[in-house]
Amino acid sequence: MGKKLDRREFLKVAGASVGGALLSATAVAAAGGQNRTKSMKNVPNGAAMLYDATKCIGCRACQTACRRANHKPPELDPTGKYDEPKDLSGDTWLLIKLYKENDDNWTFLRRACMHCIEPACVAACPLGALHITPEGAVAYDTNICFGCRYCMVSCPFEVPRYEWGVVKPYIQKCDLCASNGRLGSRKKPACAEACPTNALQFGTRGELLQEAHKRIQENPDKYLDHVYGEHEVGGTHILYLSSVPFDKQGLPQVGNNSYPEKVKIPMDYAVPSIMVGVTALMTGAYYATSGNDDEEGRK
Repeated sequence: MGKKLDRREFLKVAGASVGGALLSATAVAAAGGQNRTKSMKNVPNGAAMLYDATKCIGCRACQTACRRANHKPPELDPTGKYDEPKDLSGDTWLLIKLYKENDDNWTFLRRACMHCIEPACVAACPLGALHITPEGAVAYDTNICFGCRYCMVSCPFEVPRYEWGVVKPYIQKCDLCASNGRLGSRKKPACAEACPTNALQFGTRGELLQEAHKRIQENPDKYLDHVYGEHEVGGTHILYLSSVPFDKQGLPQVGNNSYPEKVKIPMDYAVPSIMVGVTALMTGAYYATSGNDDEEGRK
């Protein structure tokens, strides 16, 4: 082993470590920027779904179909007989919840990825693991992700979840059936195909917006005059119709401006800074605590 470091030598080693880490961090940031540029190609009129809460009966067939299509286990209740997730998770990409104010004012709510036209999660991802597919869905590449979880922090809908209970965890969320091949094969997502009341309708965003406004116009007493997702965060590929105000149901009031610019610059600098700090600290600590056992033995 090398000789023990005095204070001056330690600072030299730490400085060299920081320099090397800066080069590595710059390369990571540059690669991430290139991947993100490719992954942020927006598809304004891409594949979309319209969820009409007035047609939903809460059967949760969509929830079960999602599990089966993506090979996810059920989250059982205490009896072990029923699938009863409390929230989105690594195993639950789609959740149907009940909102009830009273016997006359209640509705079901669908919780899953909104597939934003300009997704904050994609902008925040340093390496482009989250990306927009040619069809417009926000999908995830496990081969690129290194687990920073910035997507979880940046999402205004709090959708991406982490597999906390597994040895090799990944980010988990709805990808509109892109990863299981249905979307690329022009098939309906499993949830839309399973819905017995057509509460979930699949098509292009433009077609579904026309359909949503048509329903509102023809049934003004049945629907709020608001298509949630038409303008929120710059527009989403998942659109909602309901008779109950969306904020009461728990959907966030996120405004109409897209989020990428709010998260892109802070996230660009966070990963390089962490790499530099950790590399310098670990390298310096190693050399500072190592000694020349042979020399000490000879003494």
